[in-house]
Amino acid sequence: MLTHLDSQGRAHMVDVTDKSVTFREAVAEARVRMLPETLKMIVDGAHPKGDVFAVARIAGIQAAKKTSDLIPLCHPLMLTGVKVELSADGADSVHIVARCKLSGQTGVEMEALTAASVAALTIYDMCKAVDRGMTIESIRLLEKLGGKSGHFKADQA
Repeated sequence: MLTHLDSQGRAHMVDVTDKSVTFREAVAEARVRMLPETLKMIVDGAHPKGDVFAVARIAGIQAAKKTSDLIPLCHPLMLTGVKVELSADGADSVHIVARCKLSGQTGVEMEALTAASVAALTIYDMCKAVDRGMTIESIRLLEKLGGKSGHFKADQA
């Protein structure tokens, strides 16, 4: 059943008034592929714009908090935790993992996905002057806990 459509097929925000407040958590990931020289510059702290990982981490956290402003039918949520981790992965990739938590009436999957996506976009923005060929890949939900639909864990990619 498509819950974001009314009986006439019009989009609307789902009413969660009667849903129980439960603990919910979601984890999402993204990857940014780049030239090895670009990754080395980031890891060595030699980027002229500053600490790329720190800026991307803050951007991801801010994005999670703004998800309902970006995705039209998302509920504004009172997140109780947002964590964005960035790490070099091999010689040419940054791996981003975003985790969002709350006790609420609706899930936090979109917040985790938005955090990972915006962190990746921020890396691209900061590094595009030195590497326009970067690609953002594999944005996906890794895990979801809580709520009526229960636990979801993605297959290993």
